[in-house]
Amino acid sequence: MRVPFDDKVWAGRSDDGEPGDTRRVFNQVVPFGDARQVDREMPVIVGFGSDEGVHRNQGRTGAAHAPKELRRALAGLPAKVALASLADAGDVVCDDGDLEGAQLELAQVVSDVLARGGRPLVFGGGHEVAWGTYSGLRLHQEREAVEGATSHASRKLLIVNFDAHFDLRQKRPANSGTPFDQIADDCAERGVPFNYACFGISDLGNTASLFAHAEQLGVRYVLDVDMQDVHLPQRLQDLQTLLDAADDVYLTIDLDVLPAGTAPGVSAPAALGVPLSVVEAMVQRVRASGKLRAADIAEYNPSLDQDKRTARVAARLAYRLL
Repeated sequence: MRVPFDDKVWAGRSDDGEPGDTRRVFNQVVPFGDARQVDREMPVIVGFGSDEGVHRNQGRTGAAHAPKELRRALAGLPAKVALASLADAGDVVCDDGDLEGAQLELAQVVSDVLARGGRPLVFGGGHEVAWGTYSGLRLHQEREAVEGATSHASRKLLIVNFDAHFDLRQKRPANSGTPFDQIADDCAERGVPFNYACFGISDLGNTASLFAHAEQLGVRYVLDVDMQDVHLPQRLQDLQTLLDAADDVYLTIDLDVLPAGTAPGVSAPAALGVPLSVVEAMVQRVRASGKLRAADIAEYNPSLDQDKRTARVAARLAYRLL
């Protein structure tokens, strides 16, 4: 089910009486529905109100309420010169257990945003959002191929995931732990490489079976113990090598990659985690590549958050992607 753009969540402090540029993000938001207001590469927020995948994966539910809270956290940040405008395409909501239908609907919205020149930033929801975002990007590429605009098969897609978990579970029906195995299956069916890099993997958060499956699929991953501040220069170099070899990038951020003290409002808080400074620097490197086509932020659970810490962290990362 789709829920239209809601301008009431985009509100914040006004500093109109102060000199200089006092705009905040909420001042820059426009409805995505007006094609005349969507500029090339304009970031477009899409909400995915679902934690059906988390429920199926035996996690703590509540992420379905995240999209509006993330918008509220983002709304009051300063717009500054770099942010000319931002569009909101509303939400896709899964409130009837039909996760597959909701993911298909999300894919359609993401594809529509890309077709009109926008750059989708999806606010989940559980990490089942990843299958919907990826499917939308693939749908757009297939439409372009049919129209003769490009050959999607020849373009190299890099999937960058910041996550404590591989999310390569092979169990079906799909859940929040299966999206990248679903993507691997899709790539195999289409005869294209599964180019997946996961940063922040917890050695104790994944079974031996999952590590073996990741090795079998050729997944490139870095453990959380090797993602601390001291490792950042090497990680940025590793990431740049991956970016240089890609044509398009899909970036997905599971907030449980961060330390529990930084991001308590997630289904599975991290015992160690990756410092925000490291994740932020690497996210900015992806954004600076000019190859980012779509992104999403997953697993924020407002009911488990403390002092809105996790919402503020998510908003900070979202801001870097705008």
